[in-house]
Amino acid sequence: MKKPFQLTLLLLTLCQPHWAAAHAVITDYSLKITPIHAASPAKVELSFNSQIELGLSQIFLVSKGDKHQLLQAGNGNKQGQIIIQIPPLESGDYALRFKVFAADGHLTEDVIHFSVSK
Repeated sequence: MKKPFQLTLLLLTLCQPHWAAAHAVITDYSLKITPIHAASPAKVELSFNSQIELGLSQIFLVSKGDKHQLLQAGNGNKQGQIIIQIPPLESGDYALRFKVFAADGHLTEDVIHFSVSK
């Protein structure tokens, strides 16, 4: 009697692939092909595999000395796309640290490192 119950439970678990794919995963970002130049404002596009609740999400610019600056972001033209406004920066190494909530409420945190040059 116990084996059929366990087998049914296992089958139900395996038949629910959306459970494993619930987190927002970054699929692409514009810093891969479009560098940021010193002293010029810029926009960075982040693309995720699911819709993002922007009002619950935070994106920080991290600079030397572990200084965090909250950045403004808006929705892009595609589902799961975020456009981040980057202020003019000096040459150096930076990071984007983000905490985003997928539409289903799962939190994703990650960091993208990048350099600014003249």
